[in-house]
Amino acid sequence: MQKVRSTFTVSDFIIDELNTVSSELNEKKSHIVEKALSMYFDYIDEKIADKRLDKLKDGKEKLIAAEEVFKELGI
Repeated sequence: MQKVRSTFTVSDFIIDELNTVSSELNEKKSHIVEKALSMYFDYIDEKIADKRLDKLKDGKEKLIAAEEVFKELGI
């Protein structure tokens, strides 16, 4: 997987925590941030799935049969 350099701003508290954890674990800060974001995205995926299920239960969304989707896509 290709690595991409990015710049963003976070609070000094987060940077202090990141520096402490990096030193304690002897790991690169970029590795810790990458792992933390990956875990957060897993959490967010679950929240999105729950939201979609709630909409389905409330009748605000409807299911489309897989066969219908495949047919439309020509699969």
